[in-house]
Amino acid sequence: MPGASKIAQKEAYHEKVCKLLDTYDKAFIVGADNVGSMQFQQIRRALRPDAIILMGKNTMMKRSIKMYCETSGNDKWKVILDHLVNNVGIIFTNGDLNDVKEEINKYKVGAPARVNLIAPCDVHVPAGSTGMDPSQTSFFQALGIATKITKGTIEMVSDVQLVKQGERVGASQATLLSKLGIKPFKYGLEIQQVFENNTLYDPAVLDITDDDMLKSVSAAISNVAALSLATDYPTLASIPHSVINGYKNVLGLSLATDYTFPKAQKVKDMLANPEAFAAAAPAAAAPAPEEPKKEAAKEESEEEDMGFSLFD
Repeated sequence: MPGASKIAQKEAYHEKVCKLLDTYDKAFIVGADNVGSMQFQQIRRALRPDAIILMGKNTMMKRSIKMYCETSGNDKWKVILDHLVNNVGIIFTNGDLNDVKEEINKYKVGAPARVNLIAPCDVHVPAGSTGMDPSQTSFFQALGIATKITKGTIEMVSDVQLVKQGERVGASQATLLSKLGIKPFKYGLEIQQVFENNTLYDPAVLDITDDDMLKSVSAAISNVAALSLATDYPTLASIPHSVINGYKNVLGLSLATDYTFPKAQKVKDMLANPEAFAAAAPAAAAPAPEEPKKEAAKEESEEEDMGFSLFD
């Protein structure tokens, strides 16, 4: 049987969770792997008072959320239960999700590549001097990296992708990165899911801008218009195109017959006397006379008539 202190701790934790669920409407589910205690304190301090981080055993978080849903009749938080696996926490907020996300991403620290670690990103090593003496060329040879000796140090001939995302870091790769002083990975709280309006969605949705939305809507309207025109089915998207196409047909009919109207008459006049319109176009676009030439002519006239002779 658990001791009285443990029972009291569980009850206090449950009350804390219930209070958070009552207070906040939005949340992030975040992964906390490789996050140090000092780094965690900095993140907590930076997020207050707009957001609160809840950590704990997954079983305790699930138990409290389930009990809250049963007792309060509010089932909206149930959708996050299946995502409380591995080393995760919940960040509750009522503020702007993008602002909180930016604040979370500020607190990522560099970390060395450890042996057998799954690389979270590609690792590239740039060409150039490594600062290592020639006796350490074996590290580069083991990885098949072309090098040369320049001024007593090893120099990499070209850029190299040392580790690919999703692969395990090998011993030679980890040693070489350590000797080069490269910390290729950054760790912090990783946002896995976003909870808002009783639903969960991928954090990539927060990166969608108004311009992205406008492009998607424009593309959809273009597709609807093309389909409507191809099937002769009028829609709001296709009507402007239908009107323009109709006008083209009327204009073509007018040009082929004696029937005319103001817009068509202008085109007929242009076709009947193209030289006049060709001459009018350059005249309208002709540049104004250059001022410097006027000023030069004025200076010359002033020099010619200065009011006296050199022999006076």
